[in-house]
Amino acid sequence: MSPRPDRSTPCANDFIKSEPPLAHAMSSSAISMSAEVFEKLYMTPETPRVGDNLRRFANPTPLGFMGFVIAAITFSMVLLGFGGASGLSPVVGIFFFTGPLLLLLATIFEWIMGNFFPMMAFGALTVFWLSFGLLQLPTLGLATPYDSAAGAADGALSKEYNAAIALYLLVWGFALFTFLILSTKTNLGLASIFVTVTTGAFLLSGAYWKLSTGAYATAKILQKAGGGMILVTGFLSWYMTVVMMAAEMQFPIRLPVGDLNHFWDKAEPRTGEEV
Repeated sequence: MSPRPDRSTPCANDFIKSEPPLAHAMSSSAISMSAEVFEKLYMTPETPRVGDNLRRFANPTPLGFMGFVIAAITFSMVLLGFGGASGLSPVVGIFFFTGPLLLLLATIFEWIMGNFFPMMAFGALTVFWLSFGLLQLPTLGLATPYDSAAGAADGALSKEYNAAIALYLLVWGFALFTFLILSTKTNLGLASIFVTVTTGAFLLSGAYWKLSTGAYATAKILQKAGGGMILVTGFLSWYMTVVMMAAEMQFPIRLPVGDLNHFWDKAEPRTGEEV
């Protein structure tokens, strides 16, 4: 009969079990990382989640950012008239494919992975590009009911038509402002994106308001200002895309994003059973 082990002397397993667990998440490549790095990669605070989807799937956040970057920068450059560009119908693909398609794919996978904030942001931007893109399709004849006379084709300059678009962009401005407030839980880079895109939405809303009143010169100025803010948004988003891709590829250069989460009190983690 083998002797009973002496429990008065702790064994190695006791020390291992008594150590507190590390407060680290797992990336898609199963590499341990801090909460700050998690927020840099996924643009959302680290929260408790069920399953191992972070290890099973690649990070979809840069994909959504890339779709938004290409669409936003192209859109803004046309608004600013770079190279004599005028009219968005030649690049209508940014409203239906480049932007929304990549954003929709990212939305689905952010939902699967449990990343709430980027899922909401990408989903909202998906429907914005799709809905605003409809205005750039003359074949739909959306302005025809506002024509002053049959065959006049001046409905796009009418007060009612432009006031409706102004109201739509105004609502989007307040929606984006909500995202701006909540983004202060992540990092300065993402918050700056929402500062500029929110300002751009309000400026473009103002441009349509002035267009509805016939103040074309002021409308042009506001359009240029709004386009400029969207261009800044695009470049900021481009930077954040590079940050995420460089981190995922373990690039030797660490680019800063300005972590803001440490300014907030850490919330107690919630389990799935809590309401």
